[in-house]
Order: sequence, then structure tokens, then C-alpha cells
Amino acid sequence: MSEHLDDRRPFTRDDAVRHGVDPRILRTSRYRRIFRGIWIRTDAWQETTPIEAALALHPEGAVASHFSAARLFGLPVPDHPFEHVTVFDPDHRRYRPEIKSHVTIHPMPATSRRGLKAAHPFRTFVDLAGWVSLVDLVAIGDAMVRVLGADPESLVAYCRDSTDYYAGPARLAASYVRTGVDSPMETRLRMLIVLAGLPEPKVNHVLYDRHGNVRRRLDLSYPGIRLIIEYDGRHHIERVEQWSADLERREELEDGDWKVVVVTAADFYRHPTRTLERIRRSLVQRGWGPVPPINPAWAAYFSA
Repeated sequence: MSEHLDDRRPFTRDDAVRHGVDPRILRTSRYRRIFRGIWIRTDAWQETTPIEAALALHPEGAVASHFSAARLFGLPVPDHPFEHVTVFDPDHRRYRPEIKSHVTIHPMPATSRRGLKAAHPFRTFVDLAGWVSLVDLVAIGDAMVRVLGADPESLVAYCRDSTDYYAGPARLAASYVRTGVDSPMETRLRMLIVLAGLPEPKVNHVLYDRHGNVRRRLDLSYPGIRLIIEYDGRHHIERVEQWSADLERREELEDGDWKVVVVTAADFYRHPTRTLERIRRSLVQRGWGPVPPINPAWAAYFSA
């Protein structure tokens, strides 16, 4: 094979022919097809290879965007069948069944991530507002704070000032983004509570011992009434292995007059109404004060 063809990076059939490579070799197991007309050496495939290939098909200046950019940033986006690329000239779009090319006339702040050019995370957040649900977008925003160190207030300001098509739903989602959220499921549980019209729990409340040392971090809680909402999404065997430690921790909290409401994956996905009723009942029992009835509108945000 010609030493001039870097077959560890995405290349086209024309690239192979131009470097004197017999294109019939592309049908062997040595190579893996990425998209129609573009290949890479099988042992060079990486998680980012489809994104790199999609960018390679477009002229210089194109950026990974939407789901592709989010994946480069390590954000929790739902599975999606296309790679997304944004260009600034309609003639620069390239069509493949597996690629979605976008054209923008608005300024596109961009950055580099994992060696590839990508839309800025805040612009990616706005772009995704047209593709994912409110709850998923808040989970992406919470992860942006956790993974990228983004500032929620700066995200709100960016969405407020944006004139992009989906800026409206992005503004709404940004208003729910919080600091200190540990997982997408924690976001989803918090949003279930909020969208049902119940008081929003505090995220990542810290308990200190008498010496001022951190004793516990509470994912979701109502500190004023000492109520904790705890998501437990571990598998059965993990719960068995941690059962003793969990009981000890919860007993310690209850000794301090805290109540712990544990929500499992089954509680969240199979019995959300019953879960909301448990949380509302606990709020009332702990003396929150007037607690509104559960707003059934929450179901629209969590429908399959």
C-alpha cells in the first residue's frame, strides 16, 4: 500500500485510487465502511470516527453540531441515527443517508474537542432544543455544568440573547439547569417533581459535622423539613452488596430526624404517579405547609 495514504483516518475511494491503491481491497476485512464511499482501517476505528468522517466529507470550516457535538463533549444525548454537521453555505452541504447537514446564517461559536471542530456547548444546547424533550435537554444542561464546568447563569444568558430558531425552548430548559447534579436520572427525578407542581428540592445539600467537616452530600432534599429524596438505580446484586452500608447511613440520618424517601428505577418508570404521591405525602407530613395537588401535566413531559 502507498505510504502516502493515511488509512487510519477516514478516506474516500477516490483518495485510495489517487494514491495507487486497488479499491478492491476496500471490500476485505482490513477496512470498515463508515458511510457510503468512505472507509477506515478496521483496527483504527474509534468512537469519534463517524464524526470525523462526516466532517471530512464537508469543506473546511464545517463543524460537528447537535448530537455529534454533544457526544464529543461527553454529554448524555439520546441515541440518534445521524451524524450532524453545520456549514455556512448551502453549496457546502454533503448528502449521505447517515449524515444530517445543517446550514446556518447566524454566528457559530466553535471550539475544538478531541481533535475535531465542534459547535460551542451553549450553541449545541440551543440546537438540541429542537430535537430532544425538555427533560432530556435539562439533563444535558446539568451534565454540561458537571462535565464541562459550565456556569448555569451564563447558559441562561446565552439562551436569552440567542436569536436562533429554538432559542425559546432552550431558554425554558436552561432555567431548570442546576449546579451539583450527579446524574441524568437525578435530573429526571427532580424534573418529575417540579413538572408535577411540587416544590423543587435542593440539589447537592451538604451536611457538616460539629467540626465543620463534610459528613453527607444529599442529591435531592428539602433541608428546612429534613426530607431527602434519594434515587437508587443500582442493580439488585449491587443493592445486596451495599445494603448494610445503606441501612447504616439511612439510620444515621433518621436518628438526626431526617426522613428518606427512596425512589428506585421501577418507582420512576413504572409507578411515577404513586411516587409523586409518596413525595407529596411526605412533604405534608414533614410540615412543608400548603403543598399544591399533583399537576397531571407532568405526564406530557414523560410520555414514551
